[in-house]
Amino acid sequence: MSPDQARRLLAEAELVHSEPVIQDALERVAGAIRERLAGRHPLVLCVMTGGVIFCGQLLPRLDFPLDFDYLHATRYGAETQGGKISWRTAPWTSVKGRTVLIVDDILDEGVTLAAVKESLVRLGAEEVLTAVFADKANGKQKPIGADFVGLSVPDRFVFGYGMDVDGAWRNLPAIYAMKDDA
Repeated sequence: MSPDQARRLLAEAELVHSEPVIQDALERVAGAIRERLAGRHPLVLCVMTGGVIFCGQLLPRLDFPLDFDYLHATRYGAETQGGKISWRTAPWTSVKGRTVLIVDDILDEGVTLAAVKESLVRLGAEEVLTAVFADKANGKQKPIGADFVGLSVPDRFVFGYGMDVDGAWRNLPAIYAMKDDA
């Protein structure tokens, strides 16, 4: 996507959640995580690349010791609909016997997050919790629900705050929905 196409797409998009709404949700999620995990010394795993914005803003709000690593599993790539899961990078830190918090951008159909959680349990994690910034209200039965959720988003193609559209706009401080998506 060219810069002009990306700008046009944003100009035509619908604002779903503004930056102040996102910051309020971030504070609420951080508080819930602090309450649940204080004193636990968890391993926080950021799901790349979508989870990087949420995780990067969440970590400074967690006032307890933690270890940090990342993983990369995706079903999207350059597509707007999920396909087969692609494992690109496993965490380098052992999860055996650990409380693990997975941090991701969106819970869409839940297939990727469920597969990641299942894999970490197989690798010996004592407890696996999940935090997503956006939970898509798609009316589908999901194989997993997140333990911590920032905001609900409509069943449309959304972007911003870690979520991209054809590689663009992951860096937006707000969440938008594509105009032509019904």
